Amino acid sequence: MGWGSVALPVHLMYQVTFSEQSIHELNQLETLAQMEAVGPISRLTAADLAHPREPLGLFTRAGKALYRLRSGGHRFYFELREETTLHVLYILHQNSLEDFLLRNKLPVSEHQLAEQHSKFWKYLESLAKLK
Repeated sequence: MGWGSVALPVHLMYQVTFSEQSIHELNQLETLAQMEAVGPISRLTAADLAHPREPLGLFTRAGKALYRLRSGGHRFYFELREETTLHVLYILHQNSLEDFLLRNKLPVSEHQLAEQHSKFWKYLESLAKLK
């Protein structure tokens, strides 16, 4: 690597931020359960994001890379922001209808998602606006 090159170290620790919806979901849990749920996302590395494998998955929506991380009974849907921040958009319960629908739509092309499932995405975005 030359002096002009910049590469993120594989062991980089990310800052984790949360949407209003995800904070609301975390606040429903007791403190210990919150720490257990957040633990896996707080330990993710650049190498994990570069080569996702279970319990981490990667898909695209509206041209953006979104990740899904299984953590106990919860599913974290998040994006990488500014190369140093993981922003959690949604936290869904493992056996919820929302998680089921979202998981089953992941293999569909982005164009199909936009056309056929815009109401579902709008519903998920409305969850992020909960106060």
